[in-house]
Amino acid sequence: MTVWIAVALTAAGCYLAKLLGLLVPAGVLERPLVQRLAALLPVALLAALTAQQTFGDGARLVLDARGAGLAAAALALVLRAPFLVVVAVAVAVTAGVRALGW
Repeated sequence: MTVWIAVALTAAGCYLAKLLGLLVPAGVLERPLVQRLAALLPVALLAALTAQQTFGDGARLVLDARGAGLAAAALALVLRAPFLVVVAVAVAVTAGVRALGW
């Protein structure tokens, strides 16, 4: 039962956040600082989530095959590979490292 309460509260919170976003005056949204933050905030949140999922395991810091896959993906991005190639490189390196037993 508590899971459904959490789901309902989360849904209500998301709805309220969307509603508040629609109520913001257009003048506020046109400010350069707000536009810059709106462009950079999702990237920062995604990077933080990726780092936490890659290097975190509960309360411990872990360095395993996921880190090698992330490093390979970063290298592919630096080399300006297409997105699907970046994903394929990350998957292949992660699988290779796991197959080697590291």
